Amino acid sequence: MAKISRRYVIRTGLAAGAAIAVTRCASNTQQASAPSGTPNNPASGPEVNTNQVKDVTLRMIGTGVSQINEIRNKAQEDLGFKIDVRALSTEENNQIAITQPGQYDLFDGEYFSLPLVVPSGNLQAIDVSKIKEFDKIVPIFTQNKFDGMKVEQAQGTYPYKVMYLQDQDSKEFATEPTNWATLIPFQYNADTLGYRPDLVGSTKIESWAQLFDSQFKGKTSILDIPSIGIMDAAMVVEAAGLMKFGDKGNMTKAEIDQITDILKQQKRDGQFRAFWKTFDESVNLMAAGEVVLQSMWSPAVTAVKSKGIQCVYAPLKEGYRAWGGGVGLSKNSEVRKTGCRAVPLRGGEAPTPIPHISETPYINQEECLHSLFNFFTALLKPCGLIF
Repeated sequence: MAKISRRYVIRTGLAAGAAIAVTRCASNTQQASAPSGTPNNPASGPEVNTNQVKDVTLRMIGTGVSQINEIRNKAQEDLGFKIDVRALSTEENNQIAITQPGQYDLFDGEYFSLPLVVPSGNLQAIDVSKIKEFDKIVPIFTQNKFDGMKVEQAQGTYPYKVMYLQDQDSKEFATEPTNWATLIPFQYNADTLGYRPDLVGSTKIESWAQLFDSQFKGKTSILDIPSIGIMDAAMVVEAAGLMKFGDKGNMTKAEIDQITDILKQQKRDGQFRAFWKTFDESVNLMAAGEVVLQSMWSPAVTAVKSKGIQCVYAPLKEGYRAWGGGVGLSKNSEVRKTGCRAVPLRGGEAPTPIPHISETPYINQEECLHSLFNFFTALLKPCGLIF
């Protein structure tokens, strides 16, 4: 993998980067210039015997776009505790979040997944009053505003629609801001088609409709993630003039039936080389030249280019398909330590630690994880997610 710059880390690896902010479980070295609530300047709170940090493992599930081993390794080196990251397909990530809440501490998920995950009751509401600079997060997430103006029209599951819960124990989204968030935003982008300029000839790629161009028969691919793959297909179909949708993110049954028939016919005609589910699959298909034009994510294009292979993220005339993601907490999360007692996430303040007994330190995980998010929001400033 190519050398990762700080800016690349901030833009594409914030999920893993956020994991380094479990400050109560990290070093007690402080720097006065660091923001309060971050590893180098932790806020006041229960003490943890840092000699036992090496026995802590923080488990994080997410998609391959943000589970970056280089960041994980650096965080482990700097902070001394273990970080177990699992790079999953979107479907696998959601399935574990819904059915196995005891198998993860942090959920790195997209906002379009929340209508599936939140009703399970397996994500804990995040108290935004404990998140420093929450009010400075880009307001399209937190206030449904863009450039000072309220967003009046948006297709699909736009972040604000699923940003807040009605109360701490609610499984239902709030229509207005509350004190309880589902996720803390950490990345957003706009997806389009990627292509190999060395393999498409002199053809200029400028429309989603070209994914169905017979010139590229057997050399195209579309992502096989139902929640967003169908919207990529809708972008293609609408650009080709085959259909018109009221809301691509909330199709009618008739629209679903019609676009499914169109996709089935394209498959029968041999238009697609393959369908991909994971970040790595999209990279491998493009890098190997098995496809020349496909649905792609920006970091996947970068990964292909890092191999010395030409790849372009196409600015299409119909626009992009936007997406966003954030980090949430498992409701059953707890810090696991060898030979120590842990406080459940919602167990309140930790009891007073027993003096001089380093084998049984107490960990207030609520403080740990809120410190994580405070450090995380500090990381977002350079890339414009925090004003």
